[in-house]
Amino acid sequence: MNSFLLLLIAYAIVGTLIALYARKFGIRDDADYFIAGRNVSGLISALTYAATTYSAFMMVGLVGLSYATGVGAQAFELFYLVGTLMLLSYYAPKLWKLSRDVNAVSPAELLGHRFGKETAVAVSIICLIALIPYTSVQLIGVSLILEKLSGIDYLIAVVISAVLVSLWALIGGLRGVAWTDAVQGVIMLTAAFVAIFYVFNMNPSFFEDAPMLGELLVVPNRMWTPLKFISLTVPWFFFALTNPQVLQRTFIPRDGKALKRMVVYFGIFGLIYTVIVTLLGLLLKVMTIKGIFPAIQDRDMVTPTLLSLMPSHLSLLVTLSIFAAAITTANSIILSLSSMVARDIAKGKRFVGQISIVILTVFVALFALMRPSYIVELSVMSSTLLLSILPLLFATFHTNYTKGLEAVTIAFAVAVLLSYLKNPLTPVITLIVGMVVLIARNKLCC
Repeated sequence: MNSFLLLLIAYAIVGTLIALYARKFGIRDDADYFIAGRNVSGLISALTYAATTYSAFMMVGLVGLSYATGVGAQAFELFYLVGTLMLLSYYAPKLWKLSRDVNAVSPAELLGHRFGKETAVAVSIICLIALIPYTSVQLIGVSLILEKLSGIDYLIAVVISAVLVSLWALIGGLRGVAWTDAVQGVIMLTAAFVAIFYVFNMNPSFFEDAPMLGELLVVPNRMWTPLKFISLTVPWFFFALTNPQVLQRTFIPRDGKALKRMVVYFGIFGLIYTVIVTLLGLLLKVMTIKGIFPAIQDRDMVTPTLLSLMPSHLSLLVTLSIFAAAITTANSIILSLSSMVARDIAKGKRFVGQISIVILTVFVALFALMRPSYIVELSVMSSTLLLSILPLLFATFHTNYTKGLEAVTIAFAVAVLLSYLKNPLTPVITLIVGMVVLIARNKLCC
């Protein structure tokens, strides 16, 4: 048995023990299971937010995107970070307070309090559909790594990942997920530093060599056209409000001070991690141009190729960090979706939500086996579909509107159609349609 498989087994055992320990604190009600009783410290809230947000998308997808398309990838991801911090600074306190005022456990339940139970069900179904691609990205990322480094068949790798995703969510609920997230967040950041120092030492003249990147150093270029940038960054900018697994994280801090710390610590983590990951892709591209690193056509294989060339002890750490990032994001999404199944679709039956954890994980695994597109594109597609929910969230805090079902369903249908047609303006059109229908419906009824 090779070293990585031993490390993987140890990782699975430790994570399971943490989840079991979290369960000892008791699960009295849905709030305990799905949002840790609204009693999480600022540091743990920040680490679980970061670990949930920064997934296999970063060390696999974004490294590859930077390698293939240049500094536009860094601008794309920094645009997300700036947008997230802006939105959290303004909306996180409002979401935290409202979730407590109306006793909302799931994100759909929060909207349902204003727009009705039918709307909450519609939002839940939209999230269930939209997040299958993004959750599958996590399994794709770690399975590519497992296949490359350990020789495990891709199918077996997907099954292993899926089992861990559902197991930890089932055992410990959000408290278990948050605690494992905290450990995994530290691993992710540590491994990113290790990777960048190792690669920089392979080519210490990077900053002198950077002009070799040519058009990859400027935006726009032939890969990052204005329309391409808009189509990718608009969904990402609003990620903090549209993706239920992170929106739900604003419910969990124990008090206002913990909430503020969550935002600040996440911002520090996000800036450091983004700069390291995107710089890693650019370093590897320069090394390819100089003949030091292999030329990679499938950009999702850039990181697996790097890991296969690193010394085993360093490769093991970075691999573990990618595995950790993917698992924590996937089980956070699955747990958030199951909260909507339990609270909004099954009308308060937690056991139905727990059953849905297994069912959803199976669907995600099947989607991952198909691997229909690149990691970045699949991630952005999910966020694009979720933009149909955004008008309702804005209306919750800025209007007295109470009719939202038509707006969210029509906007979602438009997003699906335009995504299928690969229209680059899908995010913008989805938002416009959602807002227009929402305003028209409420003005006409009043």
